[in-house]
Amino acid sequence: MKNLLLIFVGGGIGSALRYLMSGMVYRLTALGFPYGTVVVNITGCFVIGFLMSALAARFDDSPALKVFLTIGVLGGFTTYSSFSYETIALLQDAKVGAAMANVGITLIGCLVGTWVGLGAGRMV
Repeated sequence: MKNLLLIFVGGGIGSALRYLMSGMVYRLTALGFPYGTVVVNITGCFVIGFLMSALAARFDDSPALKVFLTIGVLGGFTTYSSFSYETIALLQDAKVGAAMANVGITLIGCLVGTWVGLGAGRMV
């Protein structure tokens, strides 16, 4: 129950940060391309990589901190951080096929899911 509360609070913080950062980027860039989302995703990927390496020992001592920051805050900020970390972890474990499958399935699956969702939403 404690972890669920940490994820809930962290997710709210991450979502608010995503809204603020992407809005700022959109105000500074040209329209017509999702620069805000790209910046948020790349930033989230950098932050999870940094946290997972720089604070690895601290996470062992405080699993609640790891849950709050990675699943909560970064999960609310961007799910690309988890996706990229898991893909890199597969590559580091020499599971190249699994890493490439993760990339392909995620990319194609998400695009198809969005396309199907758009179609389903039009039927309502």
